[in-house]
Formats: sequence, C-alpha cells, structure tokens
Amino acid sequence: MTNVPWLTVLWAIPVVGAAVIIVLPASLRQFAKYAGVVVSLAVLVLSLLLAVRFDPTGAQFQFVENHPWIPSFGTGYILGLDGIALALVVLTAVLMPLLLIAGWNDADARAGLSGRAPHSYIALMLAVEGMVMMSLVALDILLFYVFFEAMLIPMYFLIGGFGGGNRAQSNAAGSAAPAAAVKFLLYNLFGGLIMLAAVIGLYVVTSASKAFDAGTFDFRLIVDAVATGKFTMAPGVANAFFLGFLFAFAVKAPLWPFHRWLPDAAVQATPASAVLMMAVMDKVGTFGMLRYCLPLFPDSATLFRPLIIALAVIGIVYGAILAIGQTDVMRLIAYTSISHFGFIILGIFVMTSQGQAGSTLYMVNHGISTAALFLIAGFLVTRRGSRLIADYGGIQKVAPVLAGTFLVAGLATLSLPGLAPFISEFLVLIGTFTRYPAFAVIASVALVLSAVYILWLYQRMMTGSITDGNEKVRDLRPRELLVVAPLIALLIGLGVYPKIALDVINPAVAATLTSIHQTDPAPTVAEGARP
Repeated sequence: MTNVPWLTVLWAIPVVGAAVIIVLPASLRQFAKYAGVVVSLAVLVLSLLLAVRFDPTGAQFQFVENHPWIPSFGTGYILGLDGIALALVVLTAVLMPLLLIAGWNDADARAGLSGRAPHSYIALMLAVEGMVMMSLVALDILLFYVFFEAMLIPMYFLIGGFGGGNRAQSNAAGSAAPAAAVKFLLYNLFGGLIMLAAVIGLYVVTSASKAFDAGTFDFRLIVDAVATGKFTMAPGVANAFFLGFLFAFAVKAPLWPFHRWLPDAAVQATPASAVLMMAVMDKVGTFGMLRYCLPLFPDSATLFRPLIIALAVIGIVYGAILAIGQTDVMRLIAYTSISHFGFIILGIFVMTSQGQAGSTLYMVNHGISTAALFLIAGFLVTRRGSRLIADYGGIQKVAPVLAGTFLVAGLATLSLPGLAPFISEFLVLIGTFTRYPAFAVIASVALVLSAVYILWLYQRMMTGSITDGNEKVRDLRPRELLVVAPLIALLIGLGVYPKIALDVINPAVAATLTSIHQTDPAPTVAEGARP
C-alpha cells in the first residue's frame, strides 16, 4: 500500500472518468449522470482515506511522488500533500458529488452536441475537479502552472456553453453567457501569461545560481535554498517575479480591483458550475499566494505586504457595499464572495499564525457556505424563473424548508457564532489586529455590512405576504434536500468543532511561517500596567 501513487490516482480518477463519460453513447444520458456521481464519490472516498492516513505531526509533505518529466528542462512530476492542500482537497471532493446532483437537469434542455449535452456537462465538471486536484498537490512549479491554466478551458465551456439560463430569469439576454465566458477567460489568461514570464525567469535565475546543479522547478529545493540563504535574488528581480505570481493569483482569487470578471461569470453560469468556480477553482488563487508567493519570495512579500493588505481591506468593504445595492439575488451572492476573498487574502499577508490558519480554514468554510447559499438561491430561481429580488416575497409561507435552509446559509455567510465561517473570520481579524490594528478595525466594518445585505435579502425574499407569482413555488425536493442537508450539517459541525480542521492546518501554517522567518508579534503591556 505504501507504494501506491495515491496522489496520481486522486487527480486521475476524475480525468479518466470524464474521458470515459464523454464517449458514452448519446442514449445513455441518465447513465452518464450516475456515472459522474459515482466517479466523484470515488474521489471523495480516496480523499477521506488520505485525510485519515495523513500525520499532522509528520513530514510537511506526505504521499510524495517524484519522477522525471523533462529532465533537460529541470522539471519533474513531483506531487506531495501538506495540511493546507489537504483541507482544500477534501473540500473539493466533498462538494463535487453535491454539485453534480444539484445540477442534475442543468444540461437536459441544451440543444446541439448531438444529444450529448449531459455527457459534456458532467465530463467538464469532472475535468475541472481533476485539474484543481493536480494544482493542489503539485510540488513542481511548472507542473502547477500547466494545470493552473488548463482548468480555465473546461470552465470556459461550462460558463459559455451551459450558462445563460432561462431568458425570463433576467432582464439580460441569454447571449450574455458567452460574453461572460470570454471575459472570464481573457482576464485569467492574461494573468497566467504574466505568471509564465515569472516562472521562466525564476528557472533562469536558478540555473545561474551555485545553489543548484542546474536550473530547477522543484518547489521544495528552491524554498529550502531561499530559507537557508543559499539562494538569493537581486531585490528588483525578486520583486518582479513576486508580482508576476501575485498578479495571476489575484485575478484568479479574485482580489480587488482584478475582480471584474467574477460577477458576470457567476451569474451567467449554472448555479452548480458557478459554485465550482467560486468555491473550488478560485481557491487555487489564494492557495497559490500562500504556497508560492510567500515561501519563494519572502522579502518581496514583506515589502508589498501593506499594499496587498490595503487592497484586501478595500475588497472586503467594497464587496459588501455593492452586495447591499444589488437587485439580482445571484449577483448579490457573487459580490459577497469578493468580500470574503478579501478576508482570506488579508489573513495570508498579515503573516501571523492566527491569520494564516484562519485564512486556510476560511477557504474551506467559504466554499461550504457559498455552495449552500448559491445552490438554494438557484433552486428558487429555477422555480420562479427570475433572479430579481423584487419578484419575491412570502416564500417562507409556501416553501418553509427552502426559506429555513436559506436563512442558515445566509447566517453562515455573515459569520454568525456557532456556524463554520465565524471562527475563521475571527482568527483572521485577531491575526490582523496583532500586527495591523487599524486594518482590522476597518475590516470589521464588513461584519455590520454583511448583516445588512443578508438579513435585508431574507426579509425581502422570504418574509411578508406572498407576492404575485410565488403562490405555487414548491419546497425543496428530495434530490435538493440531498444536496443541502450535508452542507448545513458541515456548517454546524465545523462551527461547533473546528479543531478537526485546525489540527491539520496549523502545522502546515507553522512550517510556512518558519520558512519565511516570520513570528507572531509579541504581546505588549502598557507602561505602568500590572500583569
């Protein structure tokens, strides 16, 4: 069992599953759907097995695989799993079967593709999952980059080919989906091209350094050499490379002001693929900041830290304010994600153990809460045929379970104590306050703003008298309850007992801080104060 390439199997299962499903006969529509769920459940079982076998007190990277890929170019097929990546691997594996079930009928009405729309939709979803998994476990920088960019292609087709929804759902025409897909692709490809220049530059610098026998893309070798001082770069060169990596991750995450593609893409995509994008794929951006930007370029990260934190705080407040003003329920939820990504990036760059542990946990909790809120809203929009908040009212009287679960998901989004996002947001703010108290105070404003947009949204849509057109809205069906119930259970479970995740995350965060020579600020006592 010790020789089994578990991480290769992890990403290969969904990729091979996608290839098999896409070639199934057109008549096997239902079988393709069930096959997709079975494949995603296999990935879930394997990810849970890895989580059980992972030793938080052991080596930083476990289940390591190291094989030559292009030796003459200094790159290898190197995989490994640490606590930060493990948390996101499990999140991805948990969400995927739920998203496939939630989007069970999303492709049925699509014309074209020779009657194979469901096959294509399921295959594209699984392809994104496989590429995300590879990005999370890759320990070769070039290997990471290849899959970091490759995941854009299936997501582009999910947005442009299967998005748009019913024309009655929005005042915008259905043709807005291809435009949103192109916008998504152009933004992210441009960021990736800037990163590619930095990746190549880093290889050139390592090839000229005496710290290495030849140029290398091995993340572990470079980080160890940087941490021990054996490998140094000119400050200007290091800053340029850092900004190249950061720009790509900031677009993917997204960080304000590189967020412009997200609201359109999230609204035009199907709810399930929108959640795949926001809750799973975009996390590779914040993961990349923590995994690559800090350990590879610690001095540059410290230099630009105040600027990045300022942008993150602006994004936190900006996303919350714009969410309050939205008339489209799906666009409102998309803007809340911009605010939440600001919290995640804030915690990463304050470079404290509480901040980074909180950010990693926030990635997980945001994925769960956004999935719950966006999918429930999607179920409601499908029933009513409109995304406009003004078209709703009194839903709790005709669909009490839908309204109740929507409320729980919304309260999680505003970080109510007892639900999962609370502890992660609390850790981020505590970690920020110890180093940048002013930024922590400004970021805390979003707590009030989030209460405004969530509670006002619930009041307008779910309470009051039943407005015209909502009399026949049905409550959640068994298939939809199968999706929502696990998400609500996770929100409560991780809210009550976050230790199960933090025990895995904390050692990895400690290793990252050690490699960049950062320690938590020492507590200060005012002069004359008694202990």
